[in-house]
Amino acid sequence: MNKAADLAEETRDGGTVVRLSGTLTIACLHDLPSRLDALEGPISAIDLSDVDHMDTIGAWTVHRTAKRLDCAVGGGRADAERMIAAVGELDEPVAIRPEHVSPLKRVLGEIGEAVVNSGATLFGLLGFFGATLVAAWNVVRHPSRFRVNAVVQRFEVVGVSALGIIGLMSFLIGIVIAQQGSVQLRQFGMEMLTINLVGRLTFRELGVLMTAIMVAGRSGSAFAAQLGTMKLTEEVDAMRTIGVSPMEALVLPRTLAVVVMMPLLGFYSSVIAVIGGGFLCAVSLDIPPITFVQRLREVVPITDLWVGLIKAPVFGLIIAISGCFQGMQVKANAEEVGLRTTSAVVQAIFLVIVIDAFFAVFFTWVGWN
Repeated sequence: MNKAADLAEETRDGGTVVRLSGTLTIACLHDLPSRLDALEGPISAIDLSDVDHMDTIGAWTVHRTAKRLDCAVGGGRADAERMIAAVGELDEPVAIRPEHVSPLKRVLGEIGEAVVNSGATLFGLLGFFGATLVAAWNVVRHPSRFRVNAVVQRFEVVGVSALGIIGLMSFLIGIVIAQQGSVQLRQFGMEMLTINLVGRLTFRELGVLMTAIMVAGRSGSAFAAQLGTMKLTEEVDAMRTIGVSPMEALVLPRTLAVVVMMPLLGFYSSVIAVIGGGFLCAVSLDIPPITFVQRLREVVPITDLWVGLIKAPVFGLIIAISGCFQGMQVKANAEEVGLRTTSAVVQAIFLVIVIDAFFAVFFTWVGWN
């Protein structure tokens, strides 16, 4: 049976000590709070050595008394002292309105936070890329660990299932390029140069770039959501427990599928965009398809095709690494799956555009322009 809370005043080392005893819970405090409020200083300490049990109400009563009398609390069990300390942390004044911060200071703080987060993310991406390379090397050393079925399934999801939407998008982009180009070139009586514009722009830049953006929004987001959900349901931890590497089983097949499929999708997108441009030239500019194809062969160098095919696997690697990295960072709750999925798409598209700019400068520098 719980003993009622009680107090006694003692003199120790020339000072007055209040010794509490019994059970300091809401059911057993009785008149103890009023008796503590009636105490007058000076009090040197509150002794809890005889306290059997304490709840948060008892802890708050002790803390309030110690704060009013400006005395120490001691002698209690570790859990009781931790509870009193926790209650004390809550006993802080709360501002009704947030502290005013100047706009300049707030903007600089947000910029600094964004820079720090970007640096941390970039560092994490590099580490994740290194872990992917290690997993690939382990699979090369032990070919029996290569998951053919998983890779083939990703080929279908990343490549075959995306042919329809990528084809439609590319066809419409080809039409838009040809239409806008012909409007501007008509002012100079050079509508024939629309073929140059469509051919070079689609094979060199827009074909693979728009494909990368589409794959990032379609497959990169799917990778982040799938791996994030597996993290939440502890499937990834279960794989580690049974000795299966998540990098080899989950990340490597997805990365390999995107890297292999991106050149094929990029070439397919460029061809469909050229067909779209040729369709508009035939309808609007009265350029026969035969003339369009002959002119295309004359003005589009083979280096434009190589430029697109070289960039495509790099873009695919960026998309796969970004999606898988963000998915593996999910830890807290289901809401974070959505946030990480969004981050994966934005991060992949941003990095693809940045790398595309570097490629443009590099190929111009080596004379492929």
